Amino acid sequence: MTYAQNSTAAAERGGDFAALRSAVRRIAAGPDRRRFLTVTGAAAALAFAAGLPAAGAASAAELDARRITEDPFTLGVASGDPLPDAVLLWTRLAPRPFEADGGLPAERVRVGWEIAHDERFRRVVRRGSATAHPEFCHSVHVDVRGLDPDRVFHYRFRAGAWTSPTGRTRTAPAPGARNGSLTLAAVSCQAYHDGYYTAYRHLAAEDVDVVFHLGDYLYEYAVNSAGGARGYTDRVLPDHFDRETLTLDDYRMRYGLYKSDPDLRAAHAAHPFVVTWDDHETENNYAGDTPENDVPPEEFLLRRAAAYRAYWENQPLRAPQRPTGPDMRLYRRLHFGRLAQFDVLDTRQYRSDQAYGDGWKVPGPESEDPARTMTGAAQERWLIDGWKQSRARWNLVPQQVTFARRRDVPTDAYKLSMDCWDGYPASRQRIMDGAEAAGIENLMVLTGDVHVAYGFDLKKDFDDPGSRTVGTEIVATSVTSGKDGAERPANWDNLTRANPHMRFYDGRRGYVLIGLDREKARADFRTVSAVTTPGAPVSTAGSFVTEAGNPGLVPV
Repeated sequence: MTYAQNSTAAAERGGDFAALRSAVRRIAAGPDRRRFLTVTGAAAALAFAAGLPAAGAASAAELDARRITEDPFTLGVASGDPLPDAVLLWTRLAPRPFEADGGLPAERVRVGWEIAHDERFRRVVRRGSATAHPEFCHSVHVDVRGLDPDRVFHYRFRAGAWTSPTGRTRTAPAPGARNGSLTLAAVSCQAYHDGYYTAYRHLAAEDVDVVFHLGDYLYEYAVNSAGGARGYTDRVLPDHFDRETLTLDDYRMRYGLYKSDPDLRAAHAAHPFVVTWDDHETENNYAGDTPENDVPPEEFLLRRAAAYRAYWENQPLRAPQRPTGPDMRLYRRLHFGRLAQFDVLDTRQYRSDQAYGDGWKVPGPESEDPARTMTGAAQERWLIDGWKQSRARWNLVPQQVTFARRRDVPTDAYKLSMDCWDGYPASRQRIMDGAEAAGIENLMVLTGDVHVAYGFDLKKDFDDPGSRTVGTEIVATSVTSGKDGAERPANWDNLTRANPHMRFYDGRRGYVLIGLDREKARADFRTVSAVTTPGAPVSTAGSFVTEAGNPGLVPV
């Protein structure tokens, strides 16, 4: 089915989508078209603001939670974005998660919450209640403040007679604390239809302080009745998953499918997550307000607004990240004492369109145009200004696409990926120059997207293998995307020969563990042998260390 056919089908299955599409087409065709196409102007036109919870007497009626007869906590619990005195707690009420409304009427529900020092809740430190609004698909975001720094906490929710699973989270160290160590995990790319979330089951059992999800939490592609490569024989998924996501209902139900997975729920319950998106949470390889396919911009921005709203509803994100129409401020900064600063980037919403029509292409004047940007000017300034103020031992940049140069063959006839930073070399150089000017000595970029694990040395001059190493890049392989993969993919020899700064390459599924202390950072690439069948064991495919003040990956 073409995009146009999908769009027509979406209009037929969603009256709100059809009405909004008609409205934005009228605006986009009128005298305000130029303002509309600035994306920011589209926020007012894409009338998602009309679907926000109203105040006072005009708000939705309240549902007595005692009338909920099925478990509403089918999607589990999550926490995120830990601060020294706060953490964000999340859940979503969905007795029937494969339905657009989650199986609840369009009424608000009061949800109790509590957070304690112990998992039996004998030492509760905070409790309260929050409203699950139907306008936000009965999701709950509780920003719990006044907590002690650098502490483990346990939390849960209640609605009527139902109690959620218990989650475990922790706060960040106090500002200025000279904390000695931090362990984090990095994950990305979890196409449901490509396999089981075995990696998440193993990650749930790891001793980590925080998990960084680097994008492609969701895929817009169709999932058939057998769950694709999962090959279910004990269940049949509803037909509405067997199509591409376009409308707000589509994206909401797709999150319901993904979060119904017990291994993903276990990982969220075990660790706080810090999330950022890539492309598939909306549409493959979109760039700013430019879609992958040739469709009217107002239609794509309507789709983007739906995708962004569903993303916020289903992730442990604070109120400042709540989208307005098709815009959402996702880039943000987190501190873990004096040991680490994390500058979380968004390399999709503000980027220039991919050069030469995307894909792997010979670089040239179009891709090398200095005006091209991966981050947008405001985010670029924010990142570099943040480095100037940083007092952290390690400065880490969780983001989406491969940062280091990556030639496809070891000859002069090489091509580069136009979707990665290689397609935006001037933007990359401004970032690297900004890090150097700020005196950042221990720079580490964390990356997802490519469905393989890489370890790179970041070079002052990628054309000169002997030039100074200025940082490292750790690329987390996918959780499932690409199915089982292989230790040495078909291009392993070409890529390792073409890129002498590439220190590691493995094509299996899994995640990365990174341990930081004052002297070094250690990366352990954890892989599972298969995802198309459940229950595979996990092993360490490679371990590397980079010393503080002496960047470069050294095998352990």
